Amino acid sequence: MLDFTSSAPLTMGVELELQVVNRLDYNLTRGCPDLLAVLGKTEHGYDIKPEITESMIEIATSVHVNHRAMLAELTAMRTLLVAAADKINLGLAGGGAHPFQHWEEQRITPVARYHLVSELYGYLAKQFTVYGQHIHVGCADGDEAVRLTHLLARYIPHFIALSASSPFYQGVDTAFQSSRLTSINAFPLSGCMPFVHSWDEFNAYYQKMASLNIVASMKDFYWDIRPKPEYGTVEIRVCDTPLGIEAAVQLAAYAQTLCKYFLDHRELSPVQDIYLTYSYNRFQSCRFGLAGVVIDPIRNAQLPIKDDILHTLDMLGETARELGTDDVITTLRESAIKGNSDADWLRAAYAETGSLSEVVRRQAQAWMSNS
Repeated sequence: MLDFTSSAPLTMGVELELQVVNRLDYNLTRGCPDLLAVLGKTEHGYDIKPEITESMIEIATSVHVNHRAMLAELTAMRTLLVAAADKINLGLAGGGAHPFQHWEEQRITPVARYHLVSELYGYLAKQFTVYGQHIHVGCADGDEAVRLTHLLARYIPHFIALSASSPFYQGVDTAFQSSRLTSINAFPLSGCMPFVHSWDEFNAYYQKMASLNIVASMKDFYWDIRPKPEYGTVEIRVCDTPLGIEAAVQLAAYAQTLCKYFLDHRELSPVQDIYLTYSYNRFQSCRFGLAGVVIDPIRNAQLPIKDDILHTLDMLGETARELGTDDVITTLRESAIKGNSDADWLRAAYAETGSLSEVVRRQAQAWMSNS
């Protein structure tokens, strides 16, 4: 039986997975242990930890109500991390995938869970050296987490398109805006949560999966959105790590605003038909980003993702003013109208220089200075 820990509705936090690179050719390097050792010499109280391979490091914010406070915390964390990285000549970068690393060169972090993942999934564990942003939004109870999970599923293409920052992979332009999610697709428990109606119904599903020895914890579900019962949140997991921390905060505030809209409009109920086009819409946003299309099976309509985002931002106007996120809505609207993403920025850097090493150098410069 999974107990859902109640948390204050609309509180939020983010996790960001960062690339650890050398400063010679800007390839990935197994620098996370050294970086953590340097950080360990300073009392800081921040949540900074290793990830599945040693060329990754994860940072997580504390719980926030206001996105401006979240930005202030991430700014302070970045300052601490950059100072530590400078001491040992490492670079840190955003982006959903490193442009030219090779998965077979990565080393699994010596943590029991990661070794279990490696033993079970083989080479997929090292291929999981991709970098995402996870967004948590607080829920009063498990029933609310299930409801929000299903309602947010309609807007997953927005989060993918707005965060897309992984056009290159293994030295190749993939033609995708976000190639990162294709690495996650290979896991058998990826995709979306079953269409359960309540926390009790989810618990019955979970217990069945556990009794079949398919899962041992919620961590075994690699779903795009999932309830996180120990935190008392719903967790959005589809975003590439943006190139800068401001974009990461904007995505979190967008999720918070959507959730407030859903909480304020109790008449909105999840509809199973939304999953008829879920995989197609997800592909469109990964492949084409803001230039893709989404199909709404409820209205039997197809429209550009960019337009769908703009319509949604209009819908959220009053909610954003009440929540204090209207500045974020304005910024996201400008980004959608321009139609440019981090993926486009990375491609432009490569078109200018012809060097993926130089692309990563600029990525690291962007994250470490937020310029």
